[in-house]
Amino acid sequence: MDYPLADYEMMKKYGFKKAHQIEIGKDQVLEVNWPSPDKCYRLVHESWKHSMEATYFWLLNYIRYDLGYTVIHKVTDLFSASEQSSFFGLGQQRIGMQQDKVSNFLAIIGKMTKELFQLIRELRILDERLSFYVDSEKRPKTVFAVKDSKETSKAWESAEITLKGYWVDLVEQGSKNPASVYGMAREVQFTTLPDLFFSIHPYDESRVDDVCERDEFKKAFNRKVREVLKRKLRTYLSWKHRTQHELISKRAFTLRYMFQHTHIIKLYMSYVKPYLRNIVRLQFDDNMNKSPDLVAAFEGSTIEVEILGQSIPRGNKEIWDCIDLHFMFRTKPSLNYNAEGYNRGPIHEGEAAITYRTYSWSQKEIDNYIKMRDQEDFELIKVIDKNLEFAMAELGDDIYRYLDEAEKTMNKKYKDVGYVPYHEAIGIKKPEKKEVDVKKLKDKGPFSALAGGFVELGSAFIPKKSSKKGGLSKWAIDKEKGRAKAASSQKCWLSYKNYKKSNKMITW
Repeated sequence: MDYPLADYEMMKKYGFKKAHQIEIGKDQVLEVNWPSPDKCYRLVHESWKHSMEATYFWLLNYIRYDLGYTVIHKVTDLFSASEQSSFFGLGQQRIGMQQDKVSNFLAIIGKMTKELFQLIRELRILDERLSFYVDSEKRPKTVFAVKDSKETSKAWESAEITLKGYWVDLVEQGSKNPASVYGMAREVQFTTLPDLFFSIHPYDESRVDDVCERDEFKKAFNRKVREVLKRKLRTYLSWKHRTQHELISKRAFTLRYMFQHTHIIKLYMSYVKPYLRNIVRLQFDDNMNKSPDLVAAFEGSTIEVEILGQSIPRGNKEIWDCIDLHFMFRTKPSLNYNAEGYNRGPIHEGEAAITYRTYSWSQKEIDNYIKMRDQEDFELIKVIDKNLEFAMAELGDDIYRYLDEAEKTMNKKYKDVGYVPYHEAIGIKKPEKKEVDVKKLKDKGPFSALAGGFVELGSAFIPKKSSKKGGLSKWAIDKEKGRAKAASSQKCWLSYKNYKKSNKMITW
């Protein structure tokens, strides 16, 4: 059987310092891709009349019900068959159906991610346009022109002039239209009209007449110029207020649509992940195909299964005793006749190499080991999440700001219909803010520092408790590890010995 070599970088990433050393032959020691166990046994059982299913389920039920490993994780489940076997053709058909589904979903996800860029760009443009309207509304309502304002800062003037420039260029089509502000200045010789239009700023339509009929305007300009100015200002203000409401409504709709868009992307991602997982599990392992135990012309297959059981000993609180069972099956599928069902079904017979490993781990170490195995087996599934995260990073902070705003809006409007926050919808966690205790940073003075020194001196003889609430001291954790190590070693020996007895092997 082939042994996977130790991946030191991966093990170091998940906190495992030492790899398991096994003797594959006389004076031949090899480090494999498992953490160093407390105890290890290895058993090879070859029988062409004994099914591999019976071996697996006997050990699974024994450690679950007889030894008390009630929490069991299936860590690895790989399968490979020779190219001429019946399993190969059936597996390829099933993979093809899964791949068709995945290709359709991935095309939809890619299209919607591309549309997300367009939505964010449209929201940015809308915010840019609306910023002119917001700034132009900041002036006092009694101000009719720039010269009437007593403010030192006149930022609203540039916003108002910008909006008037938009109106002249977009609505009146600039100097190309003879009836526009610039067209009348050129064609009809109303040369003062552009200056008056861009320097007089009534607050709304009701004040246009009051502004244009002021005494200084009557003395300086004739009635025809004032009439044209009234018409232009009235049309502009009507356009300004109407387009402002339209932009606000469009932005609110686009914001809600973008929020819904991210939810739909997440929904399609949840659809495609099971299919990707099935494809990974249905694909034949390349390393197994290269093994000399699997020949293309023979009707054979290889199966790799790994399960991890955990049970907490009496008196322990944080350390579990764990047993890891690794199966490598080299089988020949055969059809077995079932007299009760009047049909035949495949069974696997051949060689089973079983490796027992025991560990005394905390829950964090157990989770890290499972994550390490998941990263090896299901790297393809994480590609979609990474692509979405890269897309979010390219969009910058704007998308988070828009999603926050949409979340608040939707939460107020739909708080009673099972609303889901945005960070759960797109699978990205918000960064938590760490609070700093200011009191601890202050100087406590010389006497308090002296008292603290005695406390530190006394703590050298007293075991410290961990900073985590309810945590155990290092001495208590070492004691729990000793109990877990003794319990797992004893249970592992019982499993090893009783399996040999059940199959009529020599035991001592």
